Amino acid sequence: MKINNKVALITGGSKGIGYGIAEAMLAEGMKVAITSRTQAGADAAVEKLKSKGAIIGIAADVKDLASQQQAVQVVLDTWGQLDVLVANAGVGHFAPVETLSVEDWHDTIDTNLTGVFYSLKAGFEALKAAKGYLITISSLAGTNFFAAGSAYNASKFGLTGFTQAAMLDLRKYGIKTTTIMPGSVATFFNDHVPNESDAWKIQIEDIGQLVTDLLKMHPRTLPSKVEVRPTMPG
Repeated sequence: MKINNKVALITGGSKGIGYGIAEAMLAEGMKVAITSRTQAGADAAVEKLKSKGAIIGIAADVKDLASQQQAVQVVLDTWGQLDVLVANAGVGHFAPVETLSVEDWHDTIDTNLTGVFYSLKAGFEALKAAKGYLITISSLAGTNFFAAGSAYNASKFGLTGFTQAAMLDLRKYGIKTTTIMPGSVATFFNDHVPNESDAWKIQIEDIGQLVTDLLKMHPRTLPSKVEVRPTMPG
């Protein structure tokens, strides 16, 4: 499949995995819109990426359906189509259930799970028109539970299930759907700052390559769920 000139929207694309996906898409000649919760965050990423191709930054909050609808409309107003939606925005709050706050529970579920539902609701008609592709970024935490991970596990178990069910709903419209479930990735997630000690981890460019490889696969074949982990443990 040729993917140059295809149009993508990546939620949470100003850093981390979303940024790596944007960079890989631009290298393939795609047109890319990234969202961040602040316009300043989106603009900073665009400034670093604009020499690589056609990119715009949009302030949007995945927890707000109207905000997601507005982001999709900006993409359509700019390029007239939406071929790929990457639902990447995510947060992590980690604490035992007895100390996990109600606010942190809702922030995790509302961002990682409901936010993806809102992104798809906002982008569905455009993806249907393009016979496009939905990619969600889940986690190996969506199949492997751990202590102090109740909110995050719940959000990612739910996201994996949501995406697989959505795949069955969407394929009749010609929309392909994949959820990617990474293990440890060198990102800014949970206030971590990537450094040389992260060399053993998956790098953001690796996820970017995975996404573009999926997009270039023959349309008769759909890897609906992809687990990816570091080759060696840290």
